[in-house]
Amino acid sequence: MLLILLANAFGNQLMAQKDSVHLDPVTVYGYAPERFMSGLKVQKIDSVTMEQFRFRNITDLLSLNTPIIIKNYGPGQLATVAFRGTSANHTAVLWNGLNVNLPTLGQTDFSTIPVAGFDQLSVQYGSSASIVGTDAVGGSILLGSTMPQAGLQVLIGRQQESFRNNQTQATIKYGTNLANKWIFAGKTAAYDGRMNNHYPYTERNNKRMIPSETFQKGLVQDLYFTRNKHQLSAHFWLTDNQLTNNPENLTGREYTAIKSYRTMIRYQIENWTVRTSWIRDIIDYATGDYSTLDHAVTDRIGARVERAFEWKIGNLGNIQMQVGGEFTHYKTQVVSYEKPVITENREDLFLLTRWQATSKLLVSVNLRQAFVTGFNPPFTPSLGAEYRLIQTSINSLKIRGSVGRSYRVPTLNERYWKSLGNPDIRPEDGFNKEIGLEGKHIFNAIHSFSASITTYHNRINNWTYWNPANNFRVENLQLVVARGIETQIGWKGNWSLWKASGNINYAFTKSTQEKVYDAYASDIVGKQLPHIPFHSGNVTIFVQYKGFRLTDQLQFVSKRYTLSDHAQSSQGYILENILLEKTFNWRGTGATFQGRINNVGNSFYQSINGNPMPGRNFAISLLVSLKTSDHSI
Repeated sequence: MLLILLANAFGNQLMAQKDSVHLDPVTVYGYAPERFMSGLKVQKIDSVTMEQFRFRNITDLLSLNTPIIIKNYGPGQLATVAFRGTSANHTAVLWNGLNVNLPTLGQTDFSTIPVAGFDQLSVQYGSSASIVGTDAVGGSILLGSTMPQAGLQVLIGRQQESFRNNQTQATIKYGTNLANKWIFAGKTAAYDGRMNNHYPYTERNNKRMIPSETFQKGLVQDLYFTRNKHQLSAHFWLTDNQLTNNPENLTGREYTAIKSYRTMIRYQIENWTVRTSWIRDIIDYATGDYSTLDHAVTDRIGARVERAFEWKIGNLGNIQMQVGGEFTHYKTQVVSYEKPVITENREDLFLLTRWQATSKLLVSVNLRQAFVTGFNPPFTPSLGAEYRLIQTSINSLKIRGSVGRSYRVPTLNERYWKSLGNPDIRPEDGFNKEIGLEGKHIFNAIHSFSASITTYHNRINNWTYWNPANNFRVENLQLVVARGIETQIGWKGNWSLWKASGNINYAFTKSTQEKVYDAYASDIVGKQLPHIPFHSGNVTIFVQYKGFRLTDQLQFVSKRYTLSDHAQSSQGYILENILLEKTFNWRGTGATFQGRINNVGNSFYQSINGNPMPGRNFAISLLVSLKTSDHSI
C-alpha cells in the first residue's frame, strides 16, 4: 500500500538522523481512534455511570448524559440518534473499531445495544470521517472492550419493571497464566430482555398507546491471548431482536426481526495490527398473518492492516502515526431490490497522525480516501489542534479546534430499492468546523468545577432525500447547514463519608435546508429540520453517603416540528427520574440494589409524533458480584 510504503520510507529517513531522533516503539492493544481526534469534542462515559445504567440500553444513557437527540418510538422499539442537527444516517457506530451500521438502512437501532455488553463508551461529536470512515458526518458512538484483569469475576443480575417488563443478564470475566508465558483472559456476557408493555391504559392525552412486544437476547464474547509484544484477540457479538406492534390484532399486527452475527479476530505483533471480520445481518418483516416474510440477508467480509510509528524528535516533540488500509466485500439479498443478489467492494486508505509538539500543543492531521464500486467518495482530510492555555495543579484551561471533510456512502436501500432507489445517487459530502474551550478548577482538594463550551458549523451537500414531489424516489436534493452551541458545567464534592455531584448539559441546535431544488422546497428552505429541537439538555445531581446513593435525573427537550413546512409540531417536555442505590459487601461477595422511578411527574411526551411514551413507571434491580484474584499474573 502506498501510504505504508511512504511511512516506512519516512521512518527510515528519521532513523538515519541519529543525532536528533530516537525511535521508541509503541504498544497499544486494541483500537483507540480517540487518540487521533485532537480538536474534536469527545465525551467519555465513566464506569460509574455505565454501572448505573447496566440494565438499560445506551438510548437511556445517552438521553440523560449528553445533549444528543434520541428519536424513540417507545420502550423496546426503534431508537435512533441525531447528532448536531443531522439524521440517524449520519452517525457511525463502531464496535472495537468496526462500523456495525446496517448497510441496507445506514443506521443502528440503539434500543438493541445493552450498556452491560461493553467496557468502554465514548461519544464523539462532529465529523470524524477521516478517522473512522463513512457515516461519521454528525458524530460517532465508540463501543470498546478491554482485557479483563487477573482472576475470576461473576456478575448475575435481574431487573423487574412496570408493564411486565424485565431484564436478565450474566457476565463472567476471567484471566490467568498459560504455558510459555502466555496470558489468557476473556469476558462472556449474556442478556435477555422482555418488553411486554402491558400498559394499564390504552391512551394518554387522547393519543392511542400503540401496543407492542419486544424480545431481545444477545451474547458478547471477548477472548485475549497475550505474550510480550504479541496479542491475539477474538470478539463475538450476537444479537436477536424481535418487535411486534399491535400483537393482538391478527390482521393489523406488524413484525420486525433483526439478527446480527458480528465476529472479529485481531492479531498484533509489535507495531503491526491485522484484523479480519465477518458480519451477517438478517432482517425479517411481515404484517397480518405472517404468511409471507420479507427476508433480507447481508454479509460483510473485511480485512484491515495497519502499522503504528512513533518518533521523538528532539525539540520538535513526539509524533505518533497510524497508517493502513481496509477492504470490505458486501453481498446482500433483499426481496424488494431490483436484482436478487447485490455485491460491491469498498476500500479505504488512511493516514492518522498525532503530534505532541510541546507539553501544551497537540496537533492531529488525518487523511482518508475511500473507494466504492461505482462511486467516487471525496478525499477527506482533517486538521485538529489543542492548546493548554493554563495548566497547574488546581487550574486548567484548554482551547481546541478542528476542520475536516466528511462523506456518507449511500445505503443499499437508497441505491437498489425497486422503482424508488437511485443507482446514480452521489455520496454526501460535508465540511465541519468547530472550536471549543474546556476548563477545570480544584478548590481545597474537596471541590472540583469543570466547564466546556463548543460552537460548530457543519455544511452537508448532496444530502439524500426521499422526494415526495417525485413519488418519494430518493435523490440528492438537499444542502443542509447545521450549526449550534454546546455547553457543559459540572461540580464534584468529596468528603470522608459524603460525596456529591451536579452536571448540566445543554445544546442549541439550528439545522436548516438551504437550497431550493423544486417547487416543493420553497416552503421549507430556511426552516428547522423535522424532529430537531432548538433546545435540549439534561441535569444530573447525586448525593452519596457510604453505600447509599440518591440520584435525580432531569431531561428537557423543546418544541420540535414534525413536518418540513412546520405545519405540524410536537410539544416540548421535561422528564425527571429518581434513583436510589445501596451497595453491599460481604466476604468477597458484592451486591447492588437499585430502585428507580421514571417520569416522576407523569409527563405526557412524544419522541416521535403519534407514539406517546408511557407515564410514571418503576423498576427495581439486583446485581450480585463474586470476585476472586489470581496474583500469578
